This record gives sequence, C-alpha cells and structure tokens, in this order.
Amino acid sequence: MADLILLESLADVAPADWDALAAPEQATDRPVDPFTTHRFLMALEQSGSTGTGTGWTARPFVLQESGRLLAATPLYVKSHSQGEYIFDHGWAQGYERAGRRYYPKLQVAVPFTPATGRRFLGPEQHRETLLQGLIALTEQNRLSSLHITFCTGDEATRLAGVKGTLHRVTQQFHWENRDYPDFDGFLADLSSRKRKTIRKERATAAASGLTIRALTGDQIEPRHWDAFWAFYQDTGARKWGTPYLTRRAFDRFHETMRDDILLVLALDGDRPVAGALNFIGRDTLFGRYWGCIEDHPCLHFELCYYRAIDWAIEQGLARVEAGAQGEHKLARGYLPTPVHSLHWIADPGFRAAVAQYLEAERRAVDEDIEVLTRFGPFRKVQSED
Repeated sequence: MADLILLESLADVAPADWDALAAPEQATDRPVDPFTTHRFLMALEQSGSTGTGTGWTARPFVLQESGRLLAATPLYVKSHSQGEYIFDHGWAQGYERAGRRYYPKLQVAVPFTPATGRRFLGPEQHRETLLQGLIALTEQNRLSSLHITFCTGDEATRLAGVKGTLHRVTQQFHWENRDYPDFDGFLADLSSRKRKTIRKERATAAASGLTIRALTGDQIEPRHWDAFWAFYQDTGARKWGTPYLTRRAFDRFHETMRDDILLVLALDGDRPVAGALNFIGRDTLFGRYWGCIEDHPCLHFELCYYRAIDWAIEQGLARVEAGAQGEHKLARGYLPTPVHSLHWIADPGFRAAVAQYLEAERRAVDEDIEVLTRFGPFRKVQSED
C-alpha cells in the first residue's frame, strides 16, 4: 500500500531516486529544466538560502510504497510571500483584515525561480493523489492555503477543480526560436523600426569597449563567482532589499551544476564588471540573474537578452525564458506567454472571492496577451487573396 510522507529535508531522499521522478530524461539528455533536480534544490538547502530564518522551510512531500519512491512534490512551508513571483500579497492582506491568519501557508514551488516546470514529479496517475494529500495536510494543520506555482499548463488544467482548487493564469515574456540560422535571421523577422533599435542598442553596448564572454561547464572558474556575487548583491539590494541566495549557493552551483549554467560576463581587461546568469534546459535557456558594478548603456539588454538569443540559436534551443515581468522585453523579441498556478484556500467564502477575482484577472491577461502580441515587434505578414 502506498503512503504519503512529509519529509524533513530533501537530504532524506537519494539523489538518483528523486531525479528519476524530477528529470528522468537526463539519463540520455539534459533535464527539461534543472530546477527540480536534487542538485539544485539541495544547493538551496545546503547553502542556507532556504531553511531557518529564510521563510522557506523545505518539507518534501512524497508518495512511497514499500520504501520505493513513486511520486513527489518540492513542498515548502512559507512564512511570507517573498521570492514566489506569483503575487498573493493582496490575498494575505484581505485574509488578515478579516481576522484570519494567512501565514504560514504551503507552497509547492522552486524557491526564487519564476520558471515553468513540472511540480508533480512522477507518473501522471499519481498527481491527484499528491494534490489530495497536500490539501489534507493543509486542512489538518489548519493552514490558510496551498499554492502550486509555475506548474505546467497540463498540470493546471487537469487538477483545477479538485476539492475547489483554483487555476490562475498570469504572463511572462519568452523568446521563441523560429529556426533562425543566426541573430540576423531573427532580426529579419522584426519590423524595420524594431530591427534598427536593436542594432543600435547592440552597437551602443559594443562601444563600451568591454569584452563579453559566454562561459559554461569547466570554463567557469571560482573567481567568476566572486565577481558575480558582487553583481548579484547590487541587484538584490535594489530589487528585494536582501538578496535571496547566499554566497554559498553559488559555490554549490559551481560544484554540482556548472554544466547546467551559462554565465555571460562583461570584462574590462580581466576584470568582470557585469554578468548574467542563465540555467540551461533541454530546449530552453532560463535567464535568472543580472548585475553590474559599473553602468554602461545598453549592457543589460546585450548580456541578458541578445547574448541569450545568440547562444540559444547557436545551440538549437527552442526558447529563452527571461524571468518574471518586464514589458520592455516585448520590443526585444520576447512575446507574452501564459503562466499557470494552482491555489487551494481553506476558507470557503474567501476561496469564492478569490475565484471571482481570478476569473476577471484571466480575462484581462488573455486580452493583454492578445493586444501585446498583435502590436509586438514582428513584421506583419500580409495575407494573399
């Protein structure tokens, strides 16, 4: 008989057993995305980026039978809503104004990572069992809510409605590779005005005189992480107040994930002055962090967007996901794309209010995607009579 078990740490699961569910394809290829792999999630735990004092307490939730792992979810107990990128701050405020306690809550997610991926790991037949178990866990502990963020569209569609589970749709901006032979092939797909703007921005970045290098695997050296830590701290201090990742996280990435990483650095001689950190999936390049210690015009666009596109084309990847938010990405060839999440709220009245809000939000998101796509940067193809 199969049992649902709440673990204390991902260290309680053997890496090979977890990855057999999270990334079975990596036996012959790269994982679809590296973020639910044992090495990534353990890097967060072992570095102190999650755990005591962070508001992210790992409690992997697994389905086992006779000691064999059948299915799993990366579950966290959350004491705030930071680092999630599917925003529920307004829900929390409303819940607490009504005299209820919103935190702690349960979150099935990859911390600090707004990238779509599988959240119910293992065969599809076990998804609903896991979800039912998660809801029961929420109820038994008298918690306000359960949130499953950046799940796949298929997971969201199939599990929406289970015991009142709500489906939320938001959006990001992704670049799609239309079998471009090179960056100029991509530019040829754009309107003349957008094409000129991008060429001007790339020329402006090149005029800085900086050398730009794209590094992966053993090309990445420990000293590069020293430089990137300074970049990350600068961005983190401006965006979040306190950076989410610790310095040790980057050491763990170096030790266990160099082959999953593309690090794009801008150098003044041998001195790195800016950088962009990307993670490599089977078909997708995931842009994650950017930072600098010197300001140079258009360097952010060059490192984060255009070099990512260059590399994706060279490697034959299907897309670049450039992270959360940012309508400025539209002008640079990144189009709006739906993003999915699932939510279960314990209080029936509040759940009904949120459901009504999500219906209106989804209509607005659908309309926004349609309008932004229609007026996007790509050339309009005239239909033939």
